[in-house]
Amino acid sequence: MKIKDLLNDERPREKMLAKGAGSLSNTELIALLLRSGTHGKNVLEVAMSLLHDVGGSLTSLSSMSVEKLCSYEGIGMGKALTLLAAVELGRRSCSEGSAFDKVSLNTPGLIYEMMLPRLKGLDHEECWVIYLNRANYLIASEKISSGGHDSTVIDIRYILRKALERQASAVILVHNHPSGSPRPGTADMRETAALKKALDTIGIALLDHVIVADDCFYSFSDERVMSKGKPG
Repeated sequence: MKIKDLLNDERPREKMLAKGAGSLSNTELIALLLRSGTHGKNVLEVAMSLLHDVGGSLTSLSSMSVEKLCSYEGIGMGKALTLLAAVELGRRSCSEGSAFDKVSLNTPGLIYEMMLPRLKGLDHEECWVIYLNRANYLIASEKISSGGHDSTVIDIRYILRKALERQASAVILVHNHPSGSPRPGTADMRETAALKKALDTIGIALLDHVIVADDCFYSFSDERVMSKGKPG
């Protein structure tokens, strides 16, 4: 069936105009982004096929590469980029720090809540630094590195310089594990100990290192790793 053969209240655009974006299903929203289908499938059927292959998971969809999306009939480079751009806008919208500007970020749960929209569903590791003032209020957060599937590298000298420039009293390190397990590896332990030692020399505290997985997290502070001052 062609999209024009659907009733007006079944067409995604008309439905959104009449009832708002919240009334649309995930399939319909994706169809709006794709705009058109193929000779054999209308745009809703293309969107439905894509969602079916990821088990209906928007998180899984968000981690797909341009090349993978382009392997679907009816999705070319332009449509793939449009989909991934929409995903990135959603991430940025959810991770805007306004809700945390005047909140004391003193628990790993708050850090996890703040960073999950940014890190959820990624197929690679990213490392972020959160800079705090004396009241543990947010000064700034920034991505300092982006790595492969199971590793990323931190630049300790860069973190120290930025912490001093921002007059931070404390720092929290955050990175993700795309594998789904938040348990730290040997490199995580080693780099955390090295960063803590370096920050101690300039009087800035490393309050925590939080490792984020999609549905759980690991806190070095909660596990009392921070107080040991060395890995293991």
